[in-house]
Amino acid sequence: MSKMELLQGTLEVMVLQTLATMGALHGYGIARRIEQVSGNQVLLNQGTIYAALVRLQQRGWIAAKWGTSENNRRAKYYTITKAGTKQLAADAAYWRQLSEVMGRVLAPVEDAE
Repeated sequence: MSKMELLQGTLEVMVLQTLATMGALHGYGIARRIEQVSGNQVLLNQGTIYAALVRLQQRGWIAAKWGTSENNRRAKYYTITKAGTKQLAADAAYWRQLSEVMGRVLAPVEDAE
């Protein structure tokens, strides 16, 4: 199966959820975790993940701090902020509701006899 095209805003929710679940991670770690959880249905290149991280940081939903990675390199580690946690709750509720609605709309129609 080919890589899934992400709808606008879905990557941000995935990043926020990853940070809420895993704690502080660098961009590469966030991307790999999303790929793993998605069963490799979502494949992220560096440009895509870092653009999302910049947007989230500008909105105040994540914070960044320099640290040292597992392989002893300088890396920027991201954490979710209080505002990000609040945004994640709102976004998760929206996506659950949308998913439920789409499930009903796409359900097979019963024969009306």
